Amino acid sequence: MSLDHAILGFLNYQPFSGYDLKKIFDATVKHFWPADQSQIYRTLARLTEQGCVAMHKVGQSSRPDRKVYRITRAGQQELARWLTAPPPTTALRRAALVQVFFLGQLSDKEILAKFEDFAESMRATLKVYDQAGQKISAYADQISSARETFFWLSTLDLGKRSMRANLEWAESVISQIKGRKIPRDRRRVSR
Repeated sequence: MSLDHAILGFLNYQPFSGYDLKKIFDATVKHFWPADQSQIYRTLARLTEQGCVAMHKVGQSSRPDRKVYRITRAGQQELARWLTAPPPTTALRRAALVQVFFLGQLSDKEILAKFEDFAESMRATLKVYDQAGQKISAYADQISSARETFFWLSTLDLGKRSMRANLEWAESVISQIKGRKIPRDRRRVSR
């Protein structure tokens, strides 16, 4: 997925400012596609140049004019093309797993601390995901589509299931370390 297509998808619902897009990203798709404000504005500028998005200014009395973006016919065609294309395949890169791959070079105490931090991070993420349903519902009311809401919540469900599976795995490794069920070697990272 590209940020371009996510923005086109949101703008296909209704016009949004860049600030509003950031808020809707954070409330809906952040659990699998985070974007910062500068990325959103750069992408909006590019989409405007490409003719996929049009911008108009809305005057405000006490602030600078507000830039509101709407999807164009060309943007709708690009979004439809992307939605009907085969799912994008991207290489899976997970830096945390590269660390895990080489953790055997550390002491059991260091590895245990790493996995306990990892598990706590996943628990915290699960709490955020539990609250995300409420945020999604707030935006779902603006969109007024039970069908769209179903798919929004389906992505959240997958995120929760994946995070629970990751937490279960981390807790299993912690249990094996505490039960001294991992092999011992003499090789260690020199520090």
